[in-house]
Amino acid sequence: MSRISLQLIVRYLSGSRCSPSVVVWSLVGFLVSLHLYSLVSHNGGKVGDVQFHTSHHTLFRELEEVEEENIQIPPPKGKRSPRAAKRRPKRLTTLIDEFLDENSQLRHVFFPDMKTAIDPMNDSGNDSFNYYPGRIWLDTEGNPIQAHGGGILYDESSRTYYWYGEYKDGPTYHAHKKGAARVDIIGVGCYSSKDLWAWKNEGIVLEAEEANETFDLHKSNVLERPKVIYNEKTGKYVMWMHIDDANYTKAAVGIAISDYPTGPFNYLHSKQPHGFDSRDMTIFKDDDGVAYIIYSSEDNSELHIGPLTEDYLDVTHVVRRILIGQHREAPALFKYQGTYYMITSGCTGWAPNEALAHAAESIMGPWETMGNPCVGGNKMFRQTTFFAQGTYVFPLTGLPGSFIFIADRWNPADLRDSRYVWLPLIVGGPADRPLDYDFGFPVWSRVSIYWHRKWRLPSGRRGLK
Repeated sequence: MSRISLQLIVRYLSGSRCSPSVVVWSLVGFLVSLHLYSLVSHNGGKVGDVQFHTSHHTLFRELEEVEEENIQIPPPKGKRSPRAAKRRPKRLTTLIDEFLDENSQLRHVFFPDMKTAIDPMNDSGNDSFNYYPGRIWLDTEGNPIQAHGGGILYDESSRTYYWYGEYKDGPTYHAHKKGAARVDIIGVGCYSSKDLWAWKNEGIVLEAEEANETFDLHKSNVLERPKVIYNEKTGKYVMWMHIDDANYTKAAVGIAISDYPTGPFNYLHSKQPHGFDSRDMTIFKDDDGVAYIIYSSEDNSELHIGPLTEDYLDVTHVVRRILIGQHREAPALFKYQGTYYMITSGCTGWAPNEALAHAAESIMGPWETMGNPCVGGNKMFRQTTFFAQGTYVFPLTGLPGSFIFIADRWNPADLRDSRYVWLPLIVGGPADRPLDYDFGFPVWSRVSIYWHRKWRLPSGRRGLK
């Protein structure tokens, strides 16, 4: 109906002597009316139920303030010879060049040293519960947390948060000349917390294999992006992860189980889900207890999504291809008010790139791209997801529409020194980008990830469960 109405309006205006400004404003008015109509229809025709959430929980308003960055690129050290400049004119250095240069004069901006580390056991009063994106984050024993590419599980029985991730506390090297930077598999690290800030090291809950080179977890292989969910029916904690060889040709998922959140986890096997190659992946458990796997496939050109079996140990025959041809990876799913959202990154190896937010009314799609969710910093910060790559989005219970966006700031020169970027993610306010396939705007709200050099959860909201 919307397309027919729009065509009639265009034909009428094009056949009249209206000025261009009248034509434009008439179309704008039509689109606004159509958007309001779609909102009312989405709410079952109840006009009183239509709300524009321009602000969220009052405790989170300070986190919605836009914080800017003004980083000046220093002049290059030394002068280039006239001959060299003539043969190959030097292009302007960008912030991302400085980020990737381990000898950059701005290195301390992206990777602050140990003097500024977040240390929950050395509380200095006003710094309690503050998150500092990009700083070294120490556990309760004073060691840097090793939980990269990971996710958070809240365990109802112990009322404890568990943070699982890649334990990368080993030397960085290249398996061959053109190979990507890597660290041998050490295992999956696990940390526990009551407040999402002070984390206790629970040890390596899934360990690498030292001797058997044919085993998936042999140290020469790849283990990335482990995620853990709990199955109420079986009483098992189930871990899924990306399993690969050093050349990234195996492209599979691995599954492990445990009776306890702190392990040890028993590795079962690996497989290519639905018969497709699988690289960056995540697991999402819906409100009804059904769990889903989402993974990059077809050489990272698209994502696949499908439900797991009731025991969470395998995929079913159901699978849907989404974001076809968009070359997205690092999916992180979450849900709010019945709408499914996802943050993804581009495919640029260890280098940061632009995040995109996506939304769908059904988890199986269709999925629509909403645009870049990053707010604040500066243009380069937003185009590089604050020099990080997303891995998980964690809901803050009691704060509707509020989440923590969890990302890794990879350090390809020394992967064990990669940092964590935790930032507030807010769902709310009208979307500011039309649908790709139509003239209308989506009925779901926009997603915003706000940059802050320093932030904390609202007062009195520690240990939100």
